[in-house]
Amino acid sequence: MRSDAPGPHHDWLDDDAGPVVRPYTVTGGRVQPSAGRFDLMAFVVAGPPEEDGDDGPQPQPEQRAIIARAQQPITVADLAADLNLPVGVVRVLLGDLLTSGRISMYDPPTSRQFPDDDILKAVVNGLRAL
Repeated sequence: MRSDAPGPHHDWLDDDAGPVVRPYTVTGGRVQPSAGRFDLMAFVVAGPPEEDGDDGPQPQPEQRAIIARAQQPITVADLAADLNLPVGVVRVLLGDLLTSGRISMYDPPTSRQFPDDDILKAVVNGLRAL
């Protein structure tokens, strides 16, 4: 047995190295989600659990982690932070999960009513006073 053979711990790999698998490997080289537009503040919720007899492709480990965290509504930004993955990668994975029906997506409500002009003027005056 060689004494210089790599053991379970490598000198070039430490706690600060981050994920060993590159993000484009996780997404198969894709940079756009196959379905849906995922705003950073969009909520993701996992669908009902899959039946054991499902013949579809099994989700990747990262997709299983998304499903596990999305048992309660969670934002896309929080998912990316929790999984320590770039948002673009998470969006591609979410697109695949949305296409397969494993998640649902809910856009945050948008404010269609702009603030009153008096409020904006008061804010500007307050900033000028600083």
